[in-house]
Amino acid sequence: VQKFGGTAVANAERLRNVAEIIAETYRQGNQVVAVLSAQGDTTDDLIEKAQEINPKASRREMDMLLSTGEQISCSLCAMAVEALGLPVVSLTGWQAGVQTNSSYSSARIKKIDVERIQSEIDRNHSIVIVTGFQGINKYGDITTLGRGGSDTSAVALAAALKADLCQIYTDVDGIYTADPRHVKGARKLEEITFDEMLELASLGAQVLHNRSVELAKKYQVNLEVLSSFERKPGTKVKEVAKNMEKTQISGVATDKNVARLALVGVEDRPGIAYKVFSLLGQKNINVDIIVQSIGRQGTQDISFTVRRSD
Repeated sequence: VQKFGGTAVANAERLRNVAEIIAETYRQGNQVVAVLSAQGDTTDDLIEKAQEINPKASRREMDMLLSTGEQISCSLCAMAVEALGLPVVSLTGWQAGVQTNSSYSSARIKKIDVERIQSEIDRNHSIVIVTGFQGINKYGDITTLGRGGSDTSAVALAAALKADLCQIYTDVDGIYTADPRHVKGARKLEEITFDEMLELASLGAQVLHNRSVELAKKYQVNLEVLSSFERKPGTKVKEVAKNMEKTQISGVATDKNVARLALVGVEDRPGIAYKVFSLLGQKNINVDIIVQSIGRQGTQDISFTVRRSD
């Protein structure tokens, strides 16, 4: 399974480059499923269009709109592979059997029925190109998995297909100790553990979607992050890295899309925190860091962080 991000498929030249990578892998005797993001800034452009029409558009309609970006890049990439004379078919998330819950704009994958993909691979010996970032819920509605969701689509498909390898192609040639665009001297890592990568991803490192790392760890997916622009080895994400007991910081990440909320003077009795966080859970709002103060005069303070957009 090979996943290509928005930068990798941003224009015709880059789409042809992606098609070459897929073709090369296929010619080496591999069965290939490629997962694509929308081209370049397509998702941002679509959000802008929606804002013009209705700043308070429902999440269902936003998913209907945003899912079109991946369909464009997948069909164009399939055409590029076709031009190389190879058998290929592009599939939307629902055609590929990706079934999700009904949390529009931040859906979670419930299961993947890989029968259609497997049939295309076995019967037609086709390369299969799948739209990332999306699936279908029990009502037959298109859902999206949230920003970075194509990583999660790719790892979930790799797990469901029991793939030998899941390669995440990005605009950097692996995972660095810090963002190389902002930090001079950041070093590329040969390998990193699932736990370290999960920590970095959940704290703002944008190279991998944190949910994709969770899935890779859960299903022991053989994961590699590498560049779509340079043909050289990337970073392997695995259960155990070489330096087992060496104490070290693997990397540093930053996230500016964070808001801190403080509930001051909350009644200090059992069950209050549960009331607060279960309500947020019902609305699919992820809470990260939670700090509770020591009780005083029958009250306490509760602070926590959420995404600024929530």
